Amino acid sequence: MSYFNFETPGSPATDEYFMREALKEARTARDLDEVPIGAVIVSNNRVIARGHNLSEQLNDVTAHAEMQAFTAAANYIGGKYLQQCTLYVTLEPCVMCAGAAFWTQIGRVVYGAKDEKRGYSRLGARVLHPKTTIISGVLEDECADLLRVFFQARR
Repeated sequence: MSYFNFETPGSPATDEYFMREALKEARTARDLDEVPIGAVIVSNNRVIARGHNLSEQLNDVTAHAEMQAFTAAANYIGGKYLQQCTLYVTLEPCVMCAGAAFWTQIGRVVYGAKDEKRGYSRLGARVLHPKTTIISGVLEDECADLLRVFFQARR
């Protein structure tokens, strides 16, 4: 995983475009036999950080895609607050990742598939920062299918 200069010159600045970048990270996780969840963080229409699940590789239950991306983005910008950034993640963040997103004060969270079992929204409480905009369902079927196929192969 690389943490530096993820410029996307000439790329269309759409949620679908950046979610496809997050899907690339999810496929990287899958190829490492990790749960295929990927994330990218975007600032000024540029990917500044990438992350994918590394819980098995690092033997660390906190090594979720979002956590990897938050650390990379903070290192890239030289600060812990990400108000002008957008997190794109293939699965609805869990409570831990939503809490971390709260502390970064990230401007937007865009996710693909809903996580009915472990997603933050099932708590019924606002876990993300009050100023964070949330968009769900971007490339939802593609994001969900990647997870579905991964878990079917493991059964």
